[in-house]
Amino acid sequence: MSDRENPTDPAFTVHLNGCGGRIKGWVVVDSLYDGLAMGGTRMTPGVTEAEVAGLARDMTQKFTLAGLPIGGAKAGIVADGSDRDTTFRTFGRTVKPLLHGGIHLGIDMGVTPADRAVFFDEAGYDPRFRLGAPDMPIDWRTYYEPLIDCTGHGVGVAAVTALQASGRVQAARVVVQGFGAVGRAVAQFLEARGHLVVGVADIDGTVSADQLPVDALIAITDEFGRIDRSRLPAGITVSNGPDAWLDVDADLLILAAQKHALNADNVHRLRAALVVEGGNLSSTAEAKEKARAAGATLVPGVIANIGGAASAALAVTRVVPFDLPAEARKAWVFDWVGDRVQLNTRALLEIAAAGAGDPLPELLAVRGAERRR
Repeated sequence: MSDRENPTDPAFTVHLNGCGGRIKGWVVVDSLYDGLAMGGTRMTPGVTEAEVAGLARDMTQKFTLAGLPIGGAKAGIVADGSDRDTTFRTFGRTVKPLLHGGIHLGIDMGVTPADRAVFFDEAGYDPRFRLGAPDMPIDWRTYYEPLIDCTGHGVGVAAVTALQASGRVQAARVVVQGFGAVGRAVAQFLEARGHLVVGVADIDGTVSADQLPVDALIAITDEFGRIDRSRLPAGITVSNGPDAWLDVDADLLILAAQKHALNADNVHRLRAALVVEGGNLSSTAEAKEKARAAGATLVPGVIANIGGAASAALAVTRVVPFDLPAEARKAWVFDWVGDRVQLNTRALLEIAAAGAGDPLPELLAVRGAERRR
């Protein structure tokens, strides 16, 4: 069981200085559940201990809301990715005791599945095997990599659920801020259900139109989410203005890129009545408060952005029915994530409708009590 109720500080923080090489970073274990915790590994030049701690707390909240028997953790590496192999081999040697001790570390911003394979190998860590748990009958990549769009699926479910709860029956105008794996998957999910993607932002700015051709945009987008402006279809407006995605007339805004994209300095420009966080720490607390005060509805990332984390946690905790054929197993995971996102989105909106203020703490308390039963 979880060893603390409503913790204000993480269970523990490990400062990483390297083993057989130098790195700078941290592993923050926010909470433990039966000795287990998990979360991704973020690598950016500017990542901080406070950022990693915030992400680890998000993981605790995600797993609490999802009802999964595991605690939240996160790793951060301060690096620009210029020497990936050395960085991740050093990282693997350094976190080896944590990996083998029940702290599963996966991928996050700046870290690829290939990087994860390097640090797993260097640590001699294989998630298929853990004392006290049945063995996974398939290797990690075979299980996890087909689920790459599961996060986007969950974010799309949150958006559609919230739109339905508002009584909306006509197509929504959608802006997607961030066009990486999550943003692309959400855009396809919503377009397939009749909604209009009218704006997409990447690192170079914002493209918009009365209806953007999502598949055509994806075809000219690289693996890092950058759209090739030289190959844009006709009739698309391009803007390089700061946060120009906020100026596109929309009913729904999907935040699927950097942290604190919606903040105190730009929230006054928000047009959409519904905001769904498809990333981690997508909005500041002040921005959320101001958006709610202005009448907007916000579905936080700890509800919407659980697909990748839950997919991994379902395997680590051996909840997944591994005996299913590959396609059926994938469908099972997608359905599980979609059902949990839908349940929590509806519950959050019901709490919000019953009173003012942030509805998330009340929902967390309810789900935490359910998980302890």
